Amino acid sequence: MASDLNIRNKKAYFEYHILDKYVAGIQLLGTEIKSIRQGKANINDAFCTFLNDQLYIRNMHIAEYSHGSFYNHEQKRDRVLLLTKKEMKKLRDKTEEKGFTIVPLALFISERGFAKLEIGLAQGKKSFDKRDSIKERESKIELDRAMKR
Repeated sequence: MASDLNIRNKKAYFEYHILDKYVAGIQLLGTEIKSIRQGKANINDAFCTFLNDQLYIRNMHIAEYSHGSFYNHEQKRDRVLLLTKKEMKKLRDKTEEKGFTIVPLALFISERGFAKLEIGLAQGKKSFDKRDSIKERESKIELDRAMKR
């Protein structure tokens, strides 16, 4: 039952060095999972933060479900991320260090039909690192064009 739904945060790879990746479950309401299965979610502006010993994703936009009546959800509410205690402790320790943050990378539906979020422990890039990323991408495009000729 694995879906081909794959919502990516392309901006995260440009803005951050991704050091470590984790797959977390998300605590959702019924209308939220239905909207995600329709592909109506956006994680580009989202970020993860610890509140009361739990990891939350904030600012993740899930559009209202078209057939949901008064049971519909709030579009940008905070949602709990589900990880093991060991992973939570490791992430909390790292984010307390200066310069580290947790960013959402991809939202997908698992084999069992659950919505999963790939998150990454990230460190912000400097502006010269971003220029290097652009140069690398452009040189790869040029190389691909040369190979096709």
